[in-house]
Amino acid sequence: MTTVRHRHERVAEEIRHEFEAMLAGELRDPRLAGPVRVTEVTVTPDLKHARIFLAAFGTDEERRGVREGLAAAMGFIRSELAQRLDLRRAPEIHFVVDASGVEGGRLEELLHRPPEPGKDAS
Repeated sequence: MTTVRHRHERVAEEIRHEFEAMLAGELRDPRLAGPVRVTEVTVTPDLKHARIFLAAFGTDEERRGVREGLAAAMGFIRSELAQRLDLRRAPEIHFVVDASGVEGGRLEELLHRPPEPGKDAS
């Protein structure tokens, strides 16, 4: 009974794994060549919608290019996921390209960096 209840979580993990493999080499769009990292994948319990959260590094223009590249590859991504995961119907995919993960990592780095010599920590 628990397998049915948590199937969407397993499917989310599989989508993450397969999508990361696609990003690593199968999606040849130059807009997706920059550093893009999958931060999270969520799938609704009915498996009709998947939300893929991505951290895209670079300028606003580069992040816009990532969004456009993903939109252009949507059909390929959905059909590949359906085939690889042996799903009758691939979920509708919603990409959330975010820079906050990038900014959060930068803030974390700044907080843990030792103070520069000769500068006051106040």
